[in-house]
Amino acid sequence: MKLATLRTSGGRTTAALATGDDTYVALPASDVGAFLGLENWRAIAESAEGEAMTAPDFAALLPHAGKVICCGLNYGDHIQEMGRELPEYPTLFAKYADTLLGANDAVEIRGSGRVDWEAELAVVVGSELYQADVDQAREAIAGYTVANDVSMRDWQSRTLQWFQGKAWDATTPVGPVMVTPDEAGDEFQVRGYVNGELVQDGNTRTLVFGPAQLLSYISQFTVLRPGDLVLTGTPGGVGMGMNPPRFLQDGDTLVTEIDGIGRLENTFRIHAPVTATA
Repeated sequence: MKLATLRTSGGRTTAALATGDDTYVALPASDVGAFLGLENWRAIAESAEGEAMTAPDFAALLPHAGKVICCGLNYGDHIQEMGRELPEYPTLFAKYADTLLGANDAVEIRGSGRVDWEAELAVVVGSELYQADVDQAREAIAGYTVANDVSMRDWQSRTLQWFQGKAWDATTPVGPVMVTPDEAGDEFQVRGYVNGELVQDGNTRTLVFGPAQLLSYISQFTVLRPGDLVLTGTPGGVGMGMNPPRFLQDGDTLVTEIDGIGRLENTFRIHAPVTATA
């Protein structure tokens, strides 16, 4: 099953992608997060008979996600390129729902001159989790989607805390769809391209902490609810890890794709950096 949040003339709607077709069928919720809050969302999606849409305009998949939690340094090759040791525990940071964009939206950057890419598998929570074990966490996964944790490295490196380089409004594309685990599988090839050049290519089997492990760990200290989003980290090939470092330029196109899930394509509009003071 594939679910999307689509823009319509009247706002937004959740929609299901018809099997073997490119047609989306409208569902009774404004976005995927709200839809997952319905007790019988799977049955509703399977029997969808709403308005058919053949030219989807993808909005942010989870525009009102209560929690957006990200794991850094979670692929072995990326950890090595950043000159770090394998972690004992996940390195976590948070974003706000305001950071999220649609699969094909332009990304406007004002105030950073070191904009980097981070192609990622993201996990959508489908049921409430608190202090769950790994098996319980796995059962609570509603599905998987594609994300890019676009990072402002000049801001990120100002302090030991990453938050200010990661939580910029409207800079994290997610989508285009959420694919349920029964259709998606449990191993994914994650790729990133800059202007058509392959810069990242990693497999989730090399994750230090897999999706269910991450959800279980996070649930030990905070409740996860339907529609929450967890980004699982990026493979090697980020711009900051190159020699010399390389960053996105105005007009660049960033493509993020995961086999079996989908593809993001985002053009960047990078405006002249500004000097900020505390």
